[in-house]
This record gives sequence, structure tokens and C-alpha cells, in this order.
Amino acid sequence: MLSTLGLRAGYGGKPVLQGLDLDVREGEIVAVIGRNGVGKSTLMKSLIGLVPAMEGSIVYRDKPVEGLSAFKRARLGIGYVPQGRDVFPRLSVGENIAVGGMRKGGVSDADRRRVLGYFPILEERWAQRAGTLSGGQQQQLAIGRVLVANPSLILLDEPSEGIQPNIVQDIARIMVQLNKDTGVTIVLVEQNIDMIRAMAQRCYVLDKGRIVAKLEREALADGEAMRRHLAV
Repeated sequence: MLSTLGLRAGYGGKPVLQGLDLDVREGEIVAVIGRNGVGKSTLMKSLIGLVPAMEGSIVYRDKPVEGLSAFKRARLGIGYVPQGRDVFPRLSVGENIAVGGMRKGGVSDADRRRVLGYFPILEERWAQRAGTLSGGQQQQLAIGRVLVANPSLILLDEPSEGIQPNIVQDIARIMVQLNKDTGVTIVLVEQNIDMIRAMAQRCYVLDKGRIVAKLEREALADGEAMRRHLAV
């Protein structure tokens, strides 16, 4: 479904990603892990189009997309949940969800029920301003805002950041269920070992802008190796 070949991207003419090659098959949940500052968020931003590619290619469903703007990639079915969530704080939960539905011309009753089925707390908080929600509730809203547009691929950047552990596990469980129910492909950047183990079917390890290891599901059970890859 998604692949990069020799991807170089960064800021101010200085590449952070140093020729990245990765492949994600349809229906997978794939994690990208690594220490702070190795280029994980830059990768996610380059996949959605917020950071332009300097060299190399990004192919989504057999079509090169590295030259497309972020909103055009979103129209192709790529959803992006940024690090820090970035909900619209002055808008209500319902208004945030409505923004997510603009890509397809609005939010149908069926779409609304589908999102609230996965995240019932959003129905309870429907009229509440998003900026007054807890971190975990904001993360669920950010995912729900993407989900309402029926994406084929969801890019999740540090979904556990600033969220209490029980909510982290709830979100991981919901995302796995969503993947089983709909077949949506998920790529997540994460450092929380428990969340990685709960969600990921395999992992890429990133260091200094390069893929340095590929871990299959069995390797995720090796706590010492995982901590070594994630050590700050």
C-alpha cells in the first residue's frame, strides 16, 4: 500500500531522513520506533506532505505522491494524527469531527455513529470545547476526526504522549479492533513499549535518519532489545 525509496527529507535544505526505504502492506499495523530526534516525526510529516521530499519517492497504492500537497494526499485516503494531537481547542468535539468530514462533503449519521461506537466518550463530550478535554480524550478526538473521513491509511504520531497508561491501552485496543473490523492500515511512531506490543505486527527501527533494523512480531517480546532500540 505504501512504500518509500531513497527518501531524503528535512528542514532548511538539511536532510533529516537519509535515504529511507520502507514498505507497508495493506491491512498491516506497522510501528516506526527509535530514540528521540532520529527522524520519526519527520518521516510522518513527509508521508503526509507537510515536509517536502528532497530526493527519493513515496508511493501510495502504486502512485507516486511525493509531489502532491498534504490535502491532496488526504483526499487519496491518507489520514494523519499529529504528535500533540492538534485538535481545534475553541471548537466543540462535534465541530472538530465536522472538520474531519469536510474531505467527503460532511458527516453522515452512519459515519458519526461509527466513530462514536469506537470512542463513546466523544458522544458524552459532544458539545464540550476540545481544549477542555483531557489528553486522552483529545487523542481519541484527533483519531475520530481522521476516522470520520474513512481513510485507508492512518498515520499516528506518538499517540501515547502525555496520556495516562490505562487510556493508552484503551486506544491501542480500539485501534487493533478498528484494523480488524475495517482493514484500515496503520503506521504509528511510538516509544511506549506496551503500546507497540499491543498494536504492532512488525517494526522498523530508525536511527540518524536511516532504517537500521526490522523487527517481526516475535522480536517485540524481547524487552531488553526493545529498550535498547528506544533508549534515549
